[in-house]
Amino acid sequence: MTTDATKTSSRDRLLEAAATLAYLDGVGVGVEALCKAAGVSKRSMYQLFESKDELLAASLERRAVGFAARLLPGADDVRTPRERILGIFEQAEEQAGRPAYRGCPFLAVQIELKDVNHPASRVALRIKQGLTAFFRAEAERGGASDPDLLARQLSLVFDGASARAGIQADSMAGLLLPTVVTLLDAAGMR
Repeated sequence: MTTDATKTSSRDRLLEAAATLAYLDGVGVGVEALCKAAGVSKRSMYQLFESKDELLAASLERRAVGFAARLLPGADDVRTPRERILGIFEQAEEQAGRPAYRGCPFLAVQIELKDVNHPASRVALRIKQGLTAFFRAEAERGGASDPDLLARQLSLVFDGASARAGIQADSMAGLLLPTVVTLLDAAGMR
């Protein structure tokens, strides 16, 4: 009899366990907990990944694909740059309202690790820089007076909103979008 656990590879189960447990419990989750959740021995884990650090980095890489697909508009999206930016924040507001929301997983990793050279930190930084680059490109396309500054401001708002919602310090409903609209208006975004 074949079960779902045997259909999925040990590598895939480890990546999923690392993504889930690191998001819910933090990157300090132990190797034993990761292996138990994945149904994989420690020996198997170390055959597949050099270290827990490499496993965390690989799980973030995998998660980045879904993050971008959910958050960023596709190449065929015909909305204006302003609408495309607002769409990201609409998505962020919707996600922040979910009961299991713990904030942006990439920001959380950077904050928890505090080591910019950690493999997972490097992946998370690249993903966050990609979001800022998206904001900058849209700001330029939308005629912002200072695209670099606006991109940094939008990233600050995104990360700040994610952090506050993740620790349940504030609700983003009715707060996030008006804040972003104010920034876009001030920058002359169309």
